[in-house]
This record gives sequence, C-alpha cells and structure tokens, in this order.
Amino acid sequence: MTPKSILFVCMGNICRSPMAEGVFLQILKQEHRESDFLIDSAGTIGFHAGELPDSRMRMHAARRGYLLESRSRKITRIDLETFDMIVVMDDANYDDLCDFANSVDEKNKIVRITDYCTKYKATHIPDPYYGGEQGFEHVIDLLEDACKNLYIKLINQ
Repeated sequence: MTPKSILFVCMGNICRSPMAEGVFLQILKQEHRESDFLIDSAGTIGFHAGELPDSRMRMHAARRGYLLESRSRKITRIDLETFDMIVVMDDANYDDLCDFANSVDEKNKIVRITDYCTKYKATHIPDPYYGGEQGFEHVIDLLEDACKNLYIKLINQ
C-alpha cells in the first residue's frame, strides 16, 4: 500500500503548519499508523526557510507532548504535483495555492483544515505569531480537533 501523503501549509511554516504536522504525526504514532502516511509542512513564503518552528509554538507544543523538529520551507510545484492532499490553515493560503495550481486536479487536493473541526467552530486557524500566549494554545486546540477528525476520515475511506 502506498502511503497517503499530506502537506500542511500556512504562510511562513513556523507556527500553524508545523504544529498541524506535529499533531498529525502524534496521532499516527499513537495509532501505530506511521507507515501508512507521509506527512510534511510548508509555507506560501520562504522568508523563514531552514528555521525551526517559532520558539513560542515549540514551547506550547512541548507542554502538550509534541516535539516540533521540522525545518521551514516554501511550497514547490513538485509538492502540488505529488502530495495527495494539501491542507491549508486559512483562506489566504487557500487562494494562494489555488492560484499556484496548474490544473483542476491540483486545486482539488487543496482543503481547509477547519473543514474538519467538530468541537470548535472555526473558519480559519488564526496566526498566533503576533498574539499572546493564549493564541498559541487556541491554535493547538483547533489543530488537535481538526487533525483527529481528518485522520478518522482518511482511515475510513
């Protein structure tokens, strides 16, 4: 069986998308399904390329048992062509990637992560970069909810 590949995307790839990647990887580890999925994250801009996730996000993630070790990178054409699913954090990311897509098939791979939220009502994952402590916690709450439901949907397909 070929692993299902999922790319989580936000703007800078230092807060939201690496957190989504970390949450989804933890779910896979707990369910012993790591070999069934290929998980990565990227940003729509490359300003932070090569950097670890934001130190505040790593701190809040660690408090909940998540280790965020991925390095920031900008999404590429190859990502749109090869990943099975591109999961974005907000409408700006969605619009940017739809504009970047070369085909209807590529556009159809792009989904909003908040479409999988059930516990919380959200239309986007807010960027906590310029906010306070509670913003990071709120982002993790939303991503835990959405990633759990995304995982359930994918394994039941």
